[in-house]
Amino acid sequence: MRRIKELIKNISPFNNRTDMPKILYIIKVILIFWAFKLGAELIGEGLVIALHFACGKNPLKGEMFSNNTITLITYFGYGIMIGIIVLFWRLFQKKGLKELGFVKPAASYFAGVLAGMVLLLISVAAITLTGAIEYNGVFGNIDYRMVAVMFICFVLQGALEEILCRGIVQQLLQKKTSVPSAIFVSAVLFTIPHLSSMDFGNLAIASIAVVNLFLVSLIFSLLTLRFKSIWAACGMHSVWNYILYSILGLNLSGNGEIVSSVFDMRTAGSSILNGGVYGIEASIITTAVLGTAAALLLVSYCSVSRFSSRAARLKGRTLS
Repeated sequence: MRRIKELIKNISPFNNRTDMPKILYIIKVILIFWAFKLGAELIGEGLVIALHFACGKNPLKGEMFSNNTITLITYFGYGIMIGIIVLFWRLFQKKGLKELGFVKPAASYFAGVLAGMVLLLISVAAITLTGAIEYNGVFGNIDYRMVAVMFICFVLQGALEEILCRGIVQQLLQKKTSVPSAIFVSAVLFTIPHLSSMDFGNLAIASIAVVNLFLVSLIFSLLTLRFKSIWAACGMHSVWNYILYSILGLNLSGNGEIVSSVFDMRTAGSSILNGGVYGIEASIITTAVLGTAAALLLVSYCSVSRFSSRAARLKGRTLS
């Protein structure tokens, strides 16, 4: 019984214990991820419901805000969730923003933004050339205010997911286990929440979507390692989602309810070229683009790591 109690204490997400076997620590970090994620979501949902009642609406009776308003509340709720997660991080892990990955100047955020823009536009352009995406011009009645506000929304949404996966999970695991283990576990935890929006009736498209989620997660992790910060991953994640959804008007991870966008672009039918209802993130062409980017980043990271190791050894010999 004592061993069981000690085991529970060790893997509890509500303390900062690290003195345990690696496999138990991995389980602990996974529990931390879900505790922080679900805890923040419950509190965030509670605040949204409370906001309805405060405005004289009873959601239990179907009295809801408009779809646009609910979308904005949901996305801005991510900001509240980020605050809650940072609070949990300080209270239970006894760590600050530096240990969460916010250690370099925010300028690296724009490197991630550039990477996201380039990879997305290459993917969309290539798919469009195959005829799997139709370009129908620019919308005549664009809600520019909504398009602008959605940028802030996606900044928060991208940051939230990166704080959880590349911040909490990767930062904790790479210090106790290994970098490959940290990358793999963060990729799995990044993928799982996206499974609910996949259509497993088309196994080919669903399988490609899972592969692409792993690839983009690998890219986010490599950017985090390359810049020694999660700023770049946050930038790439947010701008990818924003341009895909609010600028191009294409499905985002299975979400086809576009609030407002600039261009009228639509998938032509459903195939592995355009990802069907899931969107280009389930496209085999996107797989090629992300796979190439991941390979280049991996080579770059390994080269820099080897150079740094050699420089450190030479410095050590000089000092001795």
